[in-house]
Amino acid sequence: MKKISLEELFEAGSHLGHSAKKWHPKMAPWIYTEQAGVHIFDLEKTAAQIEKAYEMAFELGKNKKNLVVVCTKKQSADRVEELAKENGAMFITHRWMGGLVTNWEQVGKSVKRMNELKTGLEGERYTELTKYERTVLAKELDRLERFFIGIKDLKGTPDAAFIVDVKHEKNAVKELSGEKVPMMAIVDSNSDPTPIEVVMAANDDALSSVELIAGAVLAGYKAGKEGKVVKEEAKKEEVKKEEAKKEEIKKEKKKD
Repeated sequence: MKKISLEELFEAGSHLGHSAKKWHPKMAPWIYTEQAGVHIFDLEKTAAQIEKAYEMAFELGKNKKNLVVVCTKKQSADRVEELAKENGAMFITHRWMGGLVTNWEQVGKSVKRMNELKTGLEGERYTELTKYERTVLAKELDRLERFFIGIKDLKGTPDAAFIVDVKHEKNAVKELSGEKVPMMAIVDSNSDPTPIEVVMAANDDALSSVELIAGAVLAGYKAGKEGKVVKEEAKKEEVKKEEAKKEEIKKEKKKD
């Protein structure tokens, strides 16, 4: 992965937490100091966790597992959706529908209905219906797509999730945690990090911070899906080749 520098995180405002009065005590290990009543994150720890999340996302992509990105905050939702699409991840950016994990049978029916309506309206299935009837179906499709378009290919419980703002997405976190779905997340100082497997302590309100971190992690998912070798693995391969070459040279010298 392209390493995110501490300077990039700082410039994106990732170091800024919430007011020290509104903090969650379990975020203490990720906080470096307090300035003007605001908590400041330890960006070295944050950068290390971003790398860890990248590796997790890479393995998910490599093993053909799905990753659902959850971000329904208005200021970030559109950009996070773009990043999810660019990197081949599923997404929920309008609203988390209760029961998506715990009652998939019902939610799955809605997803199936959405896919059927889309195929039918784009094809010739509903050509015999009146204009009014087709309009009614189009409105139903529009409503379903707002909630489910990003998970149209999901067949059941997600393999993993990427959460932006665990406090804002508390319903999603609760459901996913209950079903033991691994989560990586951008976690601000006012949130409980307990249910999250990979905690990336950072500002989850600033779009620049969210965009930088989400973009880096989701790039790992894309790289895994495309079968790209991570930098560390590539280095190992180069070392192996060099050692093999040296051995060949030694053998040739012995023959001489």
